[in-house]
Amino acid sequence: MAGEIYNIGGGVEIPNIEITKKILALLGKDETHIEYVDDRPGHDFRYSLDITKLHSLGWSPAYNFDQALERTVQWYIDNEWWWKPLKHTRSE
Repeated sequence: MAGEIYNIGGGVEIPNIEITKKILALLGKDETHIEYVDDRPGHDFRYSLDITKLHSLGWSPAYNFDQALERTVQWYIDNEWWWKPLKHTRSE
């Protein structure tokens, strides 16, 4: 319906640490690259979207979470030209 809000998500909830571990595995790195820090005040403990309205229109994700994560990581590997200049700009 026009003017409504439709949340787009994969319909799964995965803890941030699990996503971090999955990304490291896709990059061929081990968990020693994880730096644990203290929680910040007001930290969100979960991120969740209600995708019920979108599903009611017949929409569903084209990929499951692991497939989409793998494709996203591969895109960043293949497109360093896009992000590498941004990284160097921020660290200076």
